[in-house]
Amino acid sequence: MMNMEFERKLTIPKEVKGIYPITTKIEETVSSRAKEMEAIFSGEDDRLILIIGPCSADRDDSVLDYVSRLVAVQERVKDKIFIIPRIYTNKPRTTGDGYKGMLHQPDPAEKPDMLKGIVAIRKLHIRAVEETGFTCADEMLYPENERYLDDLLGYVAVGARSVENQQHRLTASGLAHPVGMKNPTGGDISVMMNAITAAQHPHTFIYRGWEVHTTGNSFAHAILRGYVNKHGQSIPNYHYEDLIHLASAYAESGLKNPACIVDTNHANSGKNPFEQVRIAKEVLNSRKYNDDVKKLVKGFMIESYLEDGNQKIGGGVYGKSITDPCLGWEKSERLIYELADML
Repeated sequence: MMNMEFERKLTIPKEVKGIYPITTKIEETVSSRAKEMEAIFSGEDDRLILIIGPCSADRDDSVLDYVSRLVAVQERVKDKIFIIPRIYTNKPRTTGDGYKGMLHQPDPAEKPDMLKGIVAIRKLHIRAVEETGFTCADEMLYPENERYLDDLLGYVAVGARSVENQQHRLTASGLAHPVGMKNPTGGDISVMMNAITAAQHPHTFIYRGWEVHTTGNSFAHAILRGYVNKHGQSIPNYHYEDLIHLASAYAESGLKNPACIVDTNHANSGKNPFEQVRIAKEVLNSRKYNDDVKKLVKGFMIESYLEDGNQKIGGGVYGKSITDPCLGWEKSERLIYELADML
């Protein structure tokens, strides 16, 4: 016997989409922005991608407030930077403890409710597109849940602890939007490259109880997020030598659309969000120095919210992270303009 209590069968994605459908305007926005992203990842468009926003989406009001503030910023830098807001509704936890995101707990102060969570995350992503014109990024924590949001998302990331998982890789091969594969926590980039290879190829596998066939995702790519050594110490992998090494690995791989997003937080910053400013600028300087690095590095992933730092659940500070510490709005806005000036 399994030590599991089966509480209820959850509503399938088709039914949720029927209850909370997207409009023709949303469809057009998703399609238009997808074409822009593909042009950047393929090298036809030389703008920088900036995937920026809270570590985790914990409440509608502050998340939408944050995303709305990006609208005016995007207009000012639109010729140089393409912004993809982070609305991360699934949050992996290293030990399994702590807040797992809006999918689990639409209200962080209440007990988990996955059905309410499914509805909450779909409504949040719909509002983001409707109210701001942005299609956003989310993390693929559970591959089988992608169908609840696949008609809304602009970008998906596969985390450092999921990148070796076969189901994540195969599901990524069937998604219509770019998927970033993070290097694993141990730092071996061959694991990440194998994940990208798997995601770019077609597959047949079991998904949500169906036999499915995928055509491959030619825009699957690398995310460098740093790693930890055998002593548990954070080791960055955004330096010039790391980028050259990744460019060489791509050249030997034969993969389509070689691309890398540098995650400026996590082990690259030692989880010090204020280091993200320095790291992003260093990487831009590396791009200027070497054309191969410039072609490879398509942008950054930055953890940012309305307020600096983080707080415990129930801390009561509006727009302050309840998971990893983030860079506050004023510093983030200044950083975006500084990056645009450097391009």
